[in-house]
Amino acid sequence: MCQPPTPLPAVLRTRPSHFRLRVCSAECTDPYDTPPGNEASENQSHFQGVTGLRNLGNTCYMNAILQCLCSISPLVEYFLSGKYITALQKDCSEVATAFAYVMTDMWLGDSDCVSPEIFRSALGNLYPAFMKKTQQDAQEFLIYVLNELHEALKKYHRRRSCEKGSVPRCCRKAIANETSIITRLFEGQLNYSVTCLTCENCTYKNEVFTVLSLPIPSEAQCSLQDCLQCFFQQDTLTWNNRIHCSFCETKQETAVRASISKAPKTVIFHLKRFDILGTMKRKLRTNIHYPLTNLDLTPYICPIFRKHSKYNLCAVVNHFGDLDGGHYTAFCKNSVTHAWYSFDDTRVSEIPDTSVQTATAYLLFYSCQPFSIPTQKCKS
Repeated sequence: MCQPPTPLPAVLRTRPSHFRLRVCSAECTDPYDTPPGNEASENQSHFQGVTGLRNLGNTCYMNAILQCLCSISPLVEYFLSGKYITALQKDCSEVATAFAYVMTDMWLGDSDCVSPEIFRSALGNLYPAFMKKTQQDAQEFLIYVLNELHEALKKYHRRRSCEKGSVPRCCRKAIANETSIITRLFEGQLNYSVTCLTCENCTYKNEVFTVLSLPIPSEAQCSLQDCLQCFFQQDTLTWNNRIHCSFCETKQETAVRASISKAPKTVIFHLKRFDILGTMKRKLRTNIHYPLTNLDLTPYICPIFRKHSKYNLCAVVNHFGDLDGGHYTAFCKNSVTHAWYSFDDTRVSEIPDTSVQTATAYLLFYSCQPFSIPTQKCKS
């Protein structure tokens, strides 16, 4: 049996009228046909976090991303509990507030689907492209959303350059001077070793990430591990790509290798299916096999930071169609029922684990820790 919705805390029950989300009925429709193998189930029981989203006109990319973020329980609980309110930056709170409201309706509402119109308007005020009824890239939209949530919720800390002591230089983590729920959940760090092939001097460079864009090494089929190995393999920079060596005092051929010096709690992989070679554009339809459980990132993580190196899949964004069009859907694992669900705008259906593996996967969300059910903490 599904659990009854927990009453909203006063701060979320009392909404400004201009932030009230429009609730749509079960008869909501969207402009796309259901992709093959994604038939909606009739009389689907309504569970927390199993709610469709209305298509506002080519906004399937937004709906798919919101469904995936709604499956990240620690993120949802942060907003349901009202913790976000004390962290809000006054000058950029609209997107985070609208996000909190749509997450609340998706988790605690009793409707089969809701409209994300207010959230789109809040983000569209900053990025007008999202207000147009044209298809957008889901990965780019995700990055904009995570960046705006971070800006609205960040806290400042005294800046330090990196960890010291017994930590090898190649594995040191830069200490950020800004943190938020976004950095705590999604931010990782890559460490690049840069070796001059002439004098063999080695330097190191750190780079933070929230999404890892992985190359696809085959046009037929491959595994996610193949994509990871391709990304983390050593690369030699020659000719016009040579890097200036401070010891040689000139540009030299260089060997570069990346490793993970800080693994995020939730890692997001972007499969680079859209390939552009000069004026030629194409979509790679490679069937990429990815595990639902126990994805092992050990080979790519700096040895002293391998505490949590096994990850389980929690959400997938699928893309159907071509570069200039198509349709996005999402597969998400629900922390209440522990079942997988297909989200195709307003259409929601439970699917078997075997259906989660598809050749249309575009974004993969993995977590190193099991999710608990998001709860609200009401003030007494």
